[in-house]
Amino acid sequence: MKKLLLVLTGLLAVSTAMYSQAGFTGPAAPAGGYTGPGSLARLTPVSVAEARKLRDKTLVALRGKIVQTVSKGKYEFQDDTGTITVEIDREVWRGISVDENTSLEIRGRVDRGIFNVTIDVKSILVL
Repeated sequence: MKKLLLVLTGLLAVSTAMYSQAGFTGPAAPAGGYTGPGSLARLTPVSVAEARKLRDKTLVALRGKIVQTVSKGKYEFQDDTGTITVEIDREVWRGISVDENTSLEIRGRVDRGIFNVTIDVKSILVL
């Protein structure tokens, strides 16, 4: 019994240490990472209409609003020039909550399919 308790205490300590290192990364946390040429941090925002014309895998930044959910992890993103489907993985949200009135800047990659163009979002910034 003592060994089991010791093992559980050790696991709790390790998981707590891991969570505190890789946990909350909200607005107060420093961004860090590479910011040189080719990085998402150095992108100039383009319109949805412009993004639709870009080549597959092009890095892109868009400013606008998410206006509705399309399906799990997929949303309709809108700016003054139109709408585009964006894919946002759960970990990209980082605890941010938004609604259809929240202005955002999203950064990611163009994903050009046979019938549509979507954006695979890598980061979200509330404006």
